[in-house]
Amino acid sequence: MKNYLEFEKEIKSLEDEVDSLKSPFGSEGISEVDTQKIKETQSELNEKLKQTYANLNSWQRTLVARHENRPRASFYINKIFSSFTLLSGDRYFGDDKSVSSGFGLIDNKSVLVIGQEKGEDLNSRIDKNFGMMKPEGYRKCIRLMNLANRFKIPVISFIDTPGAYPGIGAEQRGQASAIANSIECSMSLGVPNISIIIGEGGSGGAIALASSNKVIMLENSIYSVISPEGCASILWRDPSKSLQAADAMKLTAKDLLDLNIIDEIIKEPLGGAHRDADAIASDIKLSIIKNLKIFDNLSKEEIYEQRKDRFLKIGRDRGFTKSSNLSDKGLGYKEQSIDKFKRHVTQNKYIYLGLSIVCLATIIAIFN
Repeated sequence: MKNYLEFEKEIKSLEDEVDSLKSPFGSEGISEVDTQKIKETQSELNEKLKQTYANLNSWQRTLVARHENRPRASFYINKIFSSFTLLSGDRYFGDDKSVSSGFGLIDNKSVLVIGQEKGEDLNSRIDKNFGMMKPEGYRKCIRLMNLANRFKIPVISFIDTPGAYPGIGAEQRGQASAIANSIECSMSLGVPNISIIIGEGGSGGAIALASSNKVIMLENSIYSVISPEGCASILWRDPSKSLQAADAMKLTAKDLLDLNIIDEIIKEPLGGAHRDADAIASDIKLSIIKNLKIFDNLSKEEIYEQRKDRFLKIGRDRGFTKSSNLSDKGLGYKEQSIDKFKRHVTQNKYIYLGLSIVCLATIIAIFN
């Protein structure tokens, strides 16, 4: 069953019309299929999809990232990797079904695969806790990442979670330390780790597995420290202001690529990943193979340094810094010289334009 978002009403009407035209059983019984009409309606549908998805705002992309029919980690694992062997348990408390992990093959190379699981229907979502991992889930991932590191096996993570589970039991079992230890383990690996955000990358629950050499996002996925609803509730005490919060948070793939927080965007099929799951799975596979080849000839020290430098560069071109003057307190805003120059030229562009015209007129007058 297809599910449609609020802004897809016209798309739903066109898809229903196409399905109706393709059916030979009309109100008057069996009739001839009008292929020309189907072709014209399908073309109109494709144009509407292209127009709609090219102009999505941040909140609408959030809705697409959470779409019920969006492919989950288990789908990508089955499509991309061969000989996948599922491994369970943290060896302390139990297993966490909100994350699937094990070893598999891609391009004849062994990799550790970790995938956060939201579930496909109500029963599986309840079983997988809606993708919200518990401490035992993070400890399972730590155990397997250390195992992969020992045998020089790269790590591939699929991120899709609204955040770590905030329940009392999880807190009693050390949720915060489990997340911190997972980040530490991911950052200290001597093998390449690649994270693909396939839907919702929320809070520390996502960062725990996305502290990687390469962070890749699907075109309509999101990555943020808090949900737009949570942000709106905190800032304005009004969850209905989720659109303003989503725009301010810069949580879309394009925004995060501009900020150098992620490394690559994988373009989705027309109308989102849920409309052609096989195509997006193929594109993700090619991206993983391409990025793994980058690290083929690097030592474990170079892999570690690349990851460390990647995170240290975030915010370095412009950001907040502590003043070297002991009399100054708090943080000051530091701006790069090149950015100052660009800002100065932009603010005084009409002055420089006038001076350029005067100079050009003077040169023409001299040579005439």
